[in-house]
Amino acid sequence: MSNFLIECRNLSKSYHDGDKTLPVLHALNLSIQHGERLAIIGPSGSGKSTLLQLLGGLDKPTGGDVFVDGYDWQAFSEQERCYWRNQHFGFVYQFHHLLPEFSALENVTMPLLLAGRDVHDAREEAFAMLTRVGLSSRADHKPAQLSGGERQRVAIARALVPRPLCVLADEPTGNLDRTTAGHVFEIMLSLNESMNTALVVVTHDQALADVLGKSLSLHDGHAE
Repeated sequence: MSNFLIECRNLSKSYHDGDKTLPVLHALNLSIQHGERLAIIGPSGSGKSTLLQLLGGLDKPTGGDVFVDGYDWQAFSEQERCYWRNQHFGFVYQFHHLLPEFSALENVTMPLLLAGRDVHDAREEAFAMLTRVGLSSRADHKPAQLSGGERQRVAIARALVPRPLCVLADEPTGNLDRTTAGHVFEIMLSLNESMNTALVVVTHDQALADVLGKSLSLHDGHAE
């Protein structure tokens, strides 16, 4: 096992549009330890979300390497990459992406069922995680019946219920008012501490970044 949960070496990413090449990230070096908290900050278009996708194996770099717990993402087959994502990463986005036809409990249960867990055990674990984010009384409600903050807490519960090594969050409070955002962020920090889950957060909010302690500032794809 590596000392680092995630390590990037000379990581680069470019996109191609016909004959044009659009560089997004340039020779980035980054390391994240188990249980560490990191904020990724920078203006729009600086490469923050692209970096998050590369860290989670949702996209492939055009240069350099990403290592997860000592394993090279690039060496994995697509099936192995999907397995690692499902088992070891949780994702939280600005918009919750909950399945509207399912209840909060069913949404949180889904990752465990996809991992092959027993239905009864999966529901029990999902309900326990909903309880940890303060939503036990809302377990049978569908997303449309929940407030924005409640929906985001369900999304956090869904990301954390498999007990991942790392949660990657892209502007997780960006669609919430200041008070609700603060409450949701406090829940994420509490679960980070109690579960030793690394937390990597893309945010425009400098105050939230300061709370995380460690930050990476991106500007035009370069680390500053």
